[in-house]
Amino acid sequence: MLTRILSIVAILLPTAAFAAGPPQRIVSINLCADELLVTLADPGQVAALSIYGADPNLSYVADAAKAFRHDAASAETVVGLNPDLVLAGRYTKRATRDMLGRLGYRVELLDAARSIADSEKQIRQVAAVVGHPERGEALVASIEAARARAEAAAPAARPTAANYQRRGYVTGGNTLTAELLDIAGFTDDGAALAGKTGGFVPLEKLVAAPPDYIVVSAAVRRAEDQGSALLAHPALARLYPPARRVVLPDKLTVCGGPSLPAALDWLAGEAQRIQPTP
Repeated sequence: MLTRILSIVAILLPTAAFAAGPPQRIVSINLCADELLVTLADPGQVAALSIYGADPNLSYVADAAKAFRHDAASAETVVGLNPDLVLAGRYTKRATRDMLGRLGYRVELLDAARSIADSEKQIRQVAAVVGHPERGEALVASIEAARARAEAAAPAARPTAANYQRRGYVTGGNTLTAELLDIAGFTDDGAALAGKTGGFVPLEKLVAAPPDYIVVSAAVRRAEDQGSALLAHPALARLYPPARRVVLPDKLTVCGGPSLPAALDWLAGEAQRIQPTP
């Protein structure tokens, strides 16, 4: 495998490594980078997206991503695309990142966005490297406008909520989702249940100290697989009927960036929906 990659690089790298001006063949091997690339770059700059870019359950830009090749994953696949820039996440498979770096490719690493501030920093980072800083500033302005709308609409009474995911994973207090819930008018119970970074919370613990609402990615009616079985548990169903569940699709919060205005507007709408009638 390595010999094959090196032979391809020997042919392609001279044409890819020294291009002047903004990169023109950008490959993303990370979902969050996919979303930023599709939003901030010219279509002609996008050589390929990751294998998750067109997944409608995870990717906020899934529809737009279908217009591009979206199978970038291994180092061999990336090298075959002859990129002049590779966007990767800090937690993208390290062997792939290291291999591309050793072969001389420019790899731009994106940290996980754990706050709106992190997301805005990342937006500006990618906008700069693709040569369109003005698009980054426009997206940041859109996020801040959505933040202002959500804060203005937040209810005076702040119900408690916990983001309860597959297999009982609860996002912690030091997370992007916790910040979004706070802005929209909820008091996030994630820190009390799962600490700052999050973790798996037994159903018994949730039932013993239940928040007012749970935040789920979909309205689960029945267990479709082992991961969603806990969300359909009879005890959870009794404690949290549909009226006490806030549905927040994964694609709005898996990454920061382009999805944040929609996520803030969505949660603001949910906060208004659950307000008691005067």
